[in-house]
Amino acid sequence: MTILKRFGVSLPGDLLARFDNEIEQKGYQNRSEALRDLIRDYLVKRDLDKNEEVVGVLNLVYGHHVPNLSAKLNDIQHDHYHNILSNVHIHLDHHNCLEVIIIKGRYSEIKQLSDRIIGTRGVKHGELSFNSTGKNLSGV
Repeated sequence: MTILKRFGVSLPGDLLARFDNEIEQKGYQNRSEALRDLIRDYLVKRDLDKNEEVVGVLNLVYGHHVPNLSAKLNDIQHDHYHNILSNVHIHLDHHNCLEVIIIKGRYSEIKQLSDRIIGTRGVKHGELSFNSTGKNLSGV
C-alpha cells in the first residue's frame, strides 16, 4: 500500500491559472494527479542520464512505393530482435504506411535503433516516445 504525503506549493497566480487550464483540458480530476504525472515524467527523463532500461513506441509514416523500403525496415528490426517486442503495420492510403514498433532496452540502444530506422530513405516521419520500465518509480 502506498502512503500519500501532502505538501504545499507556492506559484505565481498566472502560472497556476495556466496550469489549471491545461490540466482541465487534459481531463485531470485534480492538481495532485497532474503533479504526480509531471514528477514521473521528470524521473523518467532523469533515469535516461543513468541509461536505465526504457520501453518505447516508435511510430513511422513512410512511402509505400519506395523500392525495398519494407525489406530494409524488416532487416533492421531482425538485426535488433532482442529490442523489438512487437510491431503493427497499417496501410493509410495507396501511398503511405504507418508502422508502430514497440521497443525495449537501454535508452542509448533504442535511441540509436530508432534514429537508424527514422533515417532510412523513404521514411517521411518518425517519432520515438518512451517510458521507464518502472524499476525506479515505486510508489509513484
